[in-house]
Amino acid sequence: MVIHSVTNRNTKIKSRFALFGGVYSNYLALEAALQDIRQRGVDAIYCLGDLGAFGPHPDRVFPILHNNHVIVVQGNYDDSVGNALNDCQCGYTDPRDNHFAQISYDYTLQNTSEPNRKFMRGLPPEIRLTVDDQNILLCHGSPRRTNEFLWESTTSDYYLEHLLEVQRADVIAATHTGIKWNRKLDRGLFVNVGVLGRPENDGSTNVWYTLLELRTDSSWTVSHIPVAYNHTALAREMQQEKLPDEFVDTVVSGWWTTCLEILPSKERRRGKH
Repeated sequence: MVIHSVTNRNTKIKSRFALFGGVYSNYLALEAALQDIRQRGVDAIYCLGDLGAFGPHPDRVFPILHNNHVIVVQGNYDDSVGNALNDCQCGYTDPRDNHFAQISYDYTLQNTSEPNRKFMRGLPPEIRLTVDDQNILLCHGSPRRTNEFLWESTTSDYYLEHLLEVQRADVIAATHTGIKWNRKLDRGLFVNVGVLGRPENDGSTNVWYTLLELRTDSSWTVSHIPVAYNHTALAREMQQEKLPDEFVDTVVSGWWTTCLEILPSKERRRGKH
């Protein structure tokens, strides 16, 4: 567990929320994360979008979300699959990245039922919460654009302060990049909650969700929680569904084999590529 943004650990927790993004059809990781979340106890569970992509059997995700009362923000994938668009609107610019993104998208669209597509069409692009005069904005990429990549190494404090000011938020939580991080700012807090769908390009097979806790002194605690799941079973199912070997390799090794060109140099150096 990685903990940041703690101002006073002696104060009591007043509210606790679980947040994750990028399920990417990884229903096995979703089940494991929700089991861990239930044991910890939370006031609410939020998914910040991208239910499909990458993994096998996208329809298996939806009953798990519904049965656990997970509240979902619409990601770019959800908008695209829900409305049967031509591509995933992922925001990649490299031809190789777009090639694999299209394979993933076509498979997900083909294997997502109409009732689940209708559910995705109706999802909100953002959710706003107010807890003890603290305003929380939940979105997918950023409040500015659903598929905006906010990387830790390239996103300035100035830009995050600007987003907090314009959005009149004390906390902004997002995902989309696939790599967790958070930053305490003068105006508030930004959190990238990570994803459940695939590992972080760090050689570890676990995935991540985030606990966001408001304490009685009005400080926030951000805890990034690792989730171990049966990744070998997921890899077998991906092979059976004839998904690309590159996707399977990522699940098994913990290293990204696609979507690499979008990575800034610092995040790329964290991996083996």
